Amino acid sequence: MSPNQRKNIIYSLVLAIVFLAIWGYRQWSDPSAAQGKRIALQGTTMGTTYSVKYMDPQGRNLKPSVDSLLQVFNMSMSTYIPESEISRFNRDAILKYESPYFYPVLEKSREIYRKTAGAFDPTVGPLVNAWGFGPEGRQTPPDAVVDSLLLLVNYDSVFYDSISICKMKKGMKLDFSAIAKGYGVDVVADFIKSKGIENMFVEIGGEVVARGVNERGEPWRVGVNYPTENPDDQNRAQAIVSLHNQAIATSGNYRNYYEKDGVKYSHTISPVTGRPVRHSLLSASVFAPDCMTADAYATAFMVMGVDKAKELLNREKDLMAYFIYSDETGKLQTWASPGIEDQIKVLATQ
Repeated sequence: MSPNQRKNIIYSLVLAIVFLAIWGYRQWSDPSAAQGKRIALQGTTMGTTYSVKYMDPQGRNLKPSVDSLLQVFNMSMSTYIPESEISRFNRDAILKYESPYFYPVLEKSREIYRKTAGAFDPTVGPLVNAWGFGPEGRQTPPDAVVDSLLLLVNYDSVFYDSISICKMKKGMKLDFSAIAKGYGVDVVADFIKSKGIENMFVEIGGEVVARGVNERGEPWRVGVNYPTENPDDQNRAQAIVSLHNQAIATSGNYRNYYEKDGVKYSHTISPVTGRPVRHSLLSASVFAPDCMTADAYATAFMVMGVDKAKELLNREKDLMAYFIYSDETGKLQTWASPGIEDQIKVLATQ
């Protein structure tokens, strides 16, 4: 081997070592370099918006697939689409499933219906419509109408298996608005995971699944809104929450309501009384392994109120919650499940 050949080999080795050193430093100093390119998607679905972020070594744009997936999902779950599966069931007595989504949401609904003693009940649909929070628009029903519709609210009168569903009472209607957004988040997150992506943040209308870490190698973070009716303050965060492979869903009565003759009517209708709930709990944020569960329990807790919700949380160890409520003097108070406090940074107080 000539001296020039040896020199070229040494030179090549030095370049390789320098390249590896630079590459290694970038992986150590910039976590996103190891995780892949950060992709951000946005769009509309279920009458609201969605936001998806993920780290993909292949840099793939999954928006067309996500949009198609959500379109099929809506054709199963949306009461605003006349030919959706749920709309057809609400008109008819029996339905044979066409999508893979209807049966799982029925199963999860029954589980939470039983654990909440009926505080979560998808057969509340006729009352949701009657109170003006469905496709039919704003209205305030007479007491006699509410009492008659309350006879239709009973999830035990819905019978189903893995193939079809039927109802035992004419006029019964399902409403998955308190669980569908969370379920949609899970469906999108599972799809992204199926592509080999581990680090992601999926949000639909404020319901979130976070897995892995963000582009800085840190936990994904999400804000919990300050409970106010003032439009100027509705984007104000009351707290910032760090998520560690968790889902979070928040329900509150301070935005989705209407006022008639000086009376405010909230969108949370109690399946027990048949009327909008009125108590001190202003916002319930629920942490769970999946967003469908978190979404349903967030609504159930708004029906149950603070004390009964705490009792259930003591029994369900996979659930944690963060409540914002008003005390006897009207002052805002907060409560967090033991074990979740370190993930919550409170920003705003009354």
